Amino acid sequence: MVTAPHVPVLLDDVIAALAIMPGERHVDATFGAGGYTRAMLAGGAQVIAFDRDPDAIAGGQELAEAADGGLTLVHAVFSAIEAELTQRDAVPVDGVVMDIGVSSMQLDQPDRGFSFQADGPLDMRMSQSGTSAAEFLNEADEEEIADVLHQFGEEPRARRVARAIVAARPLKTTLDLATVVRRALGYRPHDKKDPSTRTFQAIRIHLNRELGELADGLAAAERVLKPGGRLAVVTFHSLEDRLVKRFFRERSGALPGGSRHLPQVAAKAAPSFEAVGRAVRADEQEIARNSRARSATLRVAQRTAAAPWPKGETA
Repeated sequence: MVTAPHVPVLLDDVIAALAIMPGERHVDATFGAGGYTRAMLAGGAQVIAFDRDPDAIAGGQELAEAADGGLTLVHAVFSAIEAELTQRDAVPVDGVVMDIGVSSMQLDQPDRGFSFQADGPLDMRMSQSGTSAAEFLNEADEEEIADVLHQFGEEPRARRVARAIVAARPLKTTLDLATVVRRALGYRPHDKKDPSTRTFQAIRIHLNRELGELADGLAAAERVLKPGGRLAVVTFHSLEDRLVKRFFRERSGALPGGSRHLPQVAAKAAPSFEAVGRAVRADEQEIARNSRARSATLRVAQRTAAAPWPKGETA
């Protein structure tokens, strides 16, 4: 089969967590360069792989042909997995894996505008459609930009950065944006972390509705997994990981009970998941092979026989 251009993060741990048996049906909700999918196919799974990026789907065609019917590629956001699998009469499934956030391929292509490491157009759209980063930054008011930077980038000086962005309009390239943020926050080339990192993360998450997609995708996975099926999710920053952790705690009934300060939380539905092991993080050997693994966290849960929680329901 075709060689993957990028090393998938925590690959061995993810495949071990899915516990694939030959002939099972598994979903790769974030196909990217196909690293997880290749390993799932090698384990004997039938794989249905999703990606919102048309470049990823086009790049996967050779692998799909080599898989000889074992791989179905779907150009769609992963929040749509229930609808897409139902349409294909492919529910239920034995496992779902999600690798959240921007892919290495997207980061490595300057013309996609995701990274300040090389100059390129201010784009950041995973699906290559909708509002671009340049359009958002050049048209939104200062308060909206500041709110995005605070909420999705956890930028402590969001208002200062937003004010600088508005004053520097129009912004056209990633270098334009990085320069504005660096001047607003102060930056020296030898600093350990570029201060524009948080701004780039925030804008990307906002434009691609990443946290909303993640919440919807987790709930969709719950509805398509069979009892005993496993959901493995790899996240790369605290906003994602907190969302996944809370989802698994809610759905497994592991939220804390009441106290004299807090009322007892009433159970709204039977636990639909049970946790599998503890959160997994990369060891030094993997980080040496793949620096992106440094911030990765893998969480895994197994589907119970309980009915899915009603849509929109939380504990």
